[in-house]
Amino acid sequence: MSLPEKQEKINDGLSIYQNEGSLAFGTDAYLLSAYIKRQTKSKAAEFGAGSGVISLLLAARGKLNNITAFEIQEKIAAIAAKNVEANGFSEKINVICSDIRDIPAEHNCAYDLVFSNPPYMRVDSGKISENDADAASRHEVFGTIEDFAASAAKLLRHGGTFVLVYTPDRLPALISALKNARLEPKRLTLVYPTAQHVPCTVLVEAKKGASDGIFITRPLIIYKDRSSFSDDNYTDEMKYIYEHGDFNEFYKHP
Repeated sequence: MSLPEKQEKINDGLSIYQNEGSLAFGTDAYLLSAYIKRQTKSKAAEFGAGSGVISLLLAARGKLNNITAFEIQEKIAAIAAKNVEANGFSEKINVICSDIRDIPAEHNCAYDLVFSNPPYMRVDSGKISENDADAASRHEVFGTIEDFAASAAKLLRHGGTFVLVYTPDRLPALISALKNARLEPKRLTLVYPTAQHVPCTVLVEAKKGASDGIFITRPLIIYKDRSSFSDDNYTDEMKYIYEHGDFNEFYKHP
């Protein structure tokens, strides 16, 4: 089931269309775009592009100049292409409607970076939304984490990186999937709503063909305390991310 489109303004001067009722642009997508390092000469791919928000943020900030955004749902891919054109980034972002498990062989070993905000719930876990786009964003309808890792490994050149945002309660499955695909986790950041909460998000950067050894950064705390979950209660680290579209030096390799 699909619903009419709506348009909204987001960060970095971008304006996007998306289906009403579909999963809205949120903190996870913004954190992933900030976690990715500036690579202006790299060739990048996004898996599960949705409305194209993450690719658009990266292009708008000048972090990436060559992105192929893969999205399996034809109607959603059309919206992503519409957003790319409407925001003036057609020369930097190419949207392709494709299942990430069946990307043509011409793309193999062609990319320096793959990034994704993949679905994190198994199809047998929780109620699946009647909205197709929302269901695909939350549940592994079009591929498991193992599929995403294996497909990323196919597209990446040796030494290329796979960067993704995921849920901490499935971290063992994520690490296992990455290692099975010869993608070695090299940087990991746990994200907490406040210092009193358990982590809500994990950001991971893995490298194809690398040796073992991982840099676990300091945790990212979003809000100072429980008093307010609003912008004016952001920690200094979170303010930096929103102001610069990047993580500060403490979250990068020493």
